[in-house]
Amino acid sequence: MKKLILILTAGVLLAGTAGVAKAEIVTVTGNMVCAKCVLHLTTECQNAVQVTDGTNTVTYLLKMNDVSKTAHPAVCGGSSEKVTVTGKVKVQDNIEVLTPTKIDVVKP
Repeated sequence: MKKLILILTAGVLLAGTAGVAKAEIVTVTGNMVCAKCVLHLTTECQNAVQVTDGTNTVTYLLKMNDVSKTAHPAVCGGSSEKVTVTGKVKVQDNIEVLTPTKIDVVKP
């Protein structure tokens, strides 16, 4: 009986941690736009990168840290810029949130 309780307790603990999203480092290339001015997803200006793979488009909201703030003036107000972004991505409320460590403009 003690083994059964121990196994059930371990199962409950493992099931409770299964839903926790672990941040992973990624590098994505796509069009960076203002999430407020262009996409109307946020109430304050924030960078977003839209990555298109065939017919699917994934939108990553970029957390506004020093790296993201430096790149924002180029896209605020309706412009877009092709960029490669490296950072940690985490899913929050079904939204891909990327904390950038590096943003590079892709030269045409």
